[in-house]
Amino acid sequence: MSVLVAVPDRKEGAPAVTAAIAEAKLFNTDLIVVSLGLNSAFDTTALDESGVDYTVISRTGRGDRDPAEAVLDELDERPEVVRLVIGMRRRSRVGKALIGSISQRLLLDSPVPVLAVKN
Repeated sequence: MSVLVAVPDRKEGAPAVTAAIAEAKLFNTDLIVVSLGLNSAFDTTALDESGVDYTVISRTGRGDRDPAEAVLDELDERPEVVRLVIGMRRRSRVGKALIGSISQRLLLDSPVPVLAVKN
């Protein structure tokens, strides 16, 4: 059993990691971190201080590869994942209708329950 967190390289990432740590402790399990940034190193300070076992997976592939696909692929490859944690930002209704979001896609297509954390 594992908890997977998709971490963007924006401000939504920190609350998602905090919530994922709490979920991992609640389920008494490990944490899998999928870093969605292609060119940035993931800061593991909060994870190191949490006492939770974790694995960091960097997103790989073409720069134009859909980040949601990367997360969904990880979920397909890891049947032990019982929860997906994502960070969300506030968007207007028009923004949601015109431009798809990674969070929205993960909410709709995830094969496991999703904990969405608003920033």
